[in-house]
Amino acid sequence: MKKLLFFWLALGLGFSSFGQSATEGAKIYNPAANAQADINAAVAKAKKEDKHVFVQVGGNWCVWCIRFHNLVEETPELKHYLNTNFETVKVNYSPENKNDAVLKKLKNPGRFGFPVFLILDGNGEVIHIQNSAYLEEGKGHSVKLIMDFLKNWTYKAVNPATTK
Repeated sequence: MKKLLFFWLALGLGFSSFGQSATEGAKIYNPAANAQADINAAVAKAKKEDKHVFVQVGGNWCVWCIRFHNLVEETPELKHYLNTNFETVKVNYSPENKNDAVLKKLKNPGRFGFPVFLILDGNGEVIHIQNSAYLEEGKGHSVKLIMDFLKNWTYKAVNPATTK
C-alpha cells in the first residue's frame, strides 16, 4: 500500500511540475515601465540615427512573446540586424498595466493578438503594425520571415531618397 501511495504521489508531483507555465519566472516586460517615455526616448534616438523604432507589445504571461524574445536573443544574425537597424522598445500589456492610453495612441495593435509588432518612424508615427502570426512557420516564429519583415521596414527601405 505504501508503494502505491508513493507511486501516486510521485506521479502527481511529476505532472504538476510538467504543467507549469513556460513563462513562469519570465520578466521580459516591465509592467511598471513608463511605456510612453520609453517610446519617446527610442523615437528621439532613432531620428538622430536615421532608424525606425521596433515596438514589441506583449506580456510576461504570453508564451509566444517569451518565445519571440528568446529567438531573437539566441539568433545572433537576427539580434544584430534588429539592433543595427532599429531602436527597440517592449511595451507591456497585462492585468497589472494594460497601457491603454499608449496603445490607443498606437492605433490599438492588440487587436491582432500578442506579441504584436509596430514600426514607428523618427516622428513617432505608426507606419506599420505586424500580426506576428504571419511570421510563424511550423511550430514557431521563422527567422527568415522575421528577417524579411524587418528588411522591408528599415529607414533605408522606406525612405525614397535611399531606395533607387
